[in-house]
Amino acid sequence: MDIFNALPAIIKISGVFILILAAIRMKISLDHSLLGGSIILGLIFGLNPFLIVKSAFFSLIHPKTLTLSCIVMLILVLSHSMEKAGQMARLLDTFKGLVRHTGINLVIFPALIGLLPMPGGAVFSAPMVKNIGESKSLTSAQLSYINYWFRHVWEYCWPLYPGVLLTAAIADLNLWMYILYMSPLTVIALVAGYWPIGYRSLDKDTRGTYENSERPRFFPFFTELLPILIVVVLGLGLGAVFSSLFKLPGFPIEKEVGLIIALIISIFWVWNRNRFSLSQRWSILKRRQLLKMFYLVSTILIFKGLLEDSHAVKAVSQELIQWNIPLMLVAVILPCLVGVIGGITIAFVGTTFPIIITLIQSYGEVHLMLPYMILAMVSGFVGVLISPLHLCMLLSNEYFKTSFFPVYRYLWLPCTVLFSASCLYFWILKTILTVS
Repeated sequence: MDIFNALPAIIKISGVFILILAAIRMKISLDHSLLGGSIILGLIFGLNPFLIVKSAFFSLIHPKTLTLSCIVMLILVLSHSMEKAGQMARLLDTFKGLVRHTGINLVIFPALIGLLPMPGGAVFSAPMVKNIGESKSLTSAQLSYINYWFRHVWEYCWPLYPGVLLTAAIADLNLWMYILYMSPLTVIALVAGYWPIGYRSLDKDTRGTYENSERPRFFPFFTELLPILIVVVLGLGLGAVFSSLFKLPGFPIEKEVGLIIALIISIFWVWNRNRFSLSQRWSILKRRQLLKMFYLVSTILIFKGLLEDSHAVKAVSQELIQWNIPLMLVAVILPCLVGVIGGITIAFVGTTFPIIITLIQSYGEVHLMLPYMILAMVSGFVGVLISPLHLCMLLSNEYFKTSFFPVYRYLWLPCTVLFSASCLYFWILKTILTVS
């Protein structure tokens, strides 16, 4: 036991990470794996069962936990409501013909589906991508790549994605400021995503398949898109209003409350417009997926709380400082590793960001929190994109009857561009914030 206690803190935490990742690989759900890892973490850093339960309880009742869980569950309700009403299918249908450039249509169809974080959502856009792509004589691997890559261009900055919300919450960043600074990465992902396919091959026959058809009106498309616009525009507006009118000392959740109200309004708009009966509404609200998501968010924040209450991250920070390990290296390697192994954004955000955030504080670089979070998010998500366990990759390859390696031939280049751009962006922001 004395030998165990004498182990460096980084070895202990690494052991917990290995156990969590091993559990995920053994098909144990992420929430169960995190909860078990949290208990083991508390025990090996000297907390007794009472203190572990106490830490978990206060993490659960924290306003950040409650508001974040509420937002994520409401997003799932909205997503499932639009899916059940056929509204996402109508959204794509009403968009047809608005843009006659086939190359742009190939991008926009999966990108539109990506506006809502639906598990396995790549399946929805695959038929449209196949229909347009076959006229361009693209291979199955190219079509799968297009469907996969452009569906995920929003995950860096779109406020409906749990990874974005969770990052802003645990790093105590202004959500809309974080989104603003992350948005250039979405632009880079869009541009870099075109590169492997070849601009010239997509630019031919720019009038596409709608040359002889009457150009559709914009209003039906706008109507189908309205629920998403309500969330973003109204959520942003209400967040700004509540921040200026109301202040909760120690709990800056005014912007989250604005987003909650916007989501509720959007959900009722979808229900009323599509004439959902009470039984249909109840069937959406009683889905087990909502409770599972609350459980997942809770276990992530319990893990974060125990990292802090056990002083585990403080001990690791001191060791890394003594060993002169660059913080930038930690912010790149940890999220990317977990992203590759887990294949899901919320996994690397929930397990590695609490450690990285505490390290930033220990290194006295809190003023650089935003650049480090941007670098860590992109590094982790690049890991997710190249992960063979990513559900969208598996489903897209299955639909287009291809495998991982032919798709990877197209995937590695935009991933490299994206990661390189994030490093450059990190250096620019770090320089600006250090000078100011």
